[in-house]
Amino acid sequence: MATDDPSAATDDTGAATDFGDLAALTASEASAYLTTVTEVASGASPDTALPVLTLALSQVLVAGARLGAIQDVVPEERYEADPGPDDDPDPLRDALANVFTGIDEYADVVDPLTSGELTAGAVSNDLADIALALTHGLKHYAAGRPAEALWWWQFSYLSGWGERASMSLRVIQSILAHLRLDADEEAVADAEFDALHP
Repeated sequence: MATDDPSAATDDTGAATDFGDLAALTASEASAYLTTVTEVASGASPDTALPVLTLALSQVLVAGARLGAIQDVVPEERYEADPGPDDDPDPLRDALANVFTGIDEYADVVDPLTSGELTAGAVSNDLADIALALTHGLKHYAAGRPAEALWWWQFSYLSGWGERASMSLRVIQSILAHLRLDADEEAVADAEFDALHP
């Protein structure tokens, strides 16, 4: 069901969705992601970095999937107002690269549908690029432009950060799997013996 109300979008079921509520929810999830990534980049809690990033990426991908499920959001003015200069992502990127030293780079496919060409990726680049895109939308939201914020988050999710979030989540999940499952066989055997013979 189409609507002429610029403050509403339509989801895939045809139900009207209020821009204000959706923008507030997305802004909250974007802010939570930024807080988590900033804390991980500080290096203060290296033991929890991978689990909390797994949760943060999963949550922000839910936000992106929600945006992908509604029809295209169109800014009321049909052009993007200038939200001001983008933040410099390099300090965050460098700090994250330091946290991920030795496990930052991974093999990536350029486009799984149109090309099998391999390229290199880096978790630190992905996390910083996602943060930059989300921050850009938050500036629109803070300036009282919820429709424009949603337009930006939706567009950038489909064109960039959604793919980067999916890929970095896959890589981090792979790192976690290796850490948990690639145990020394002798150490596993000793643990099993100890468990069976207290």
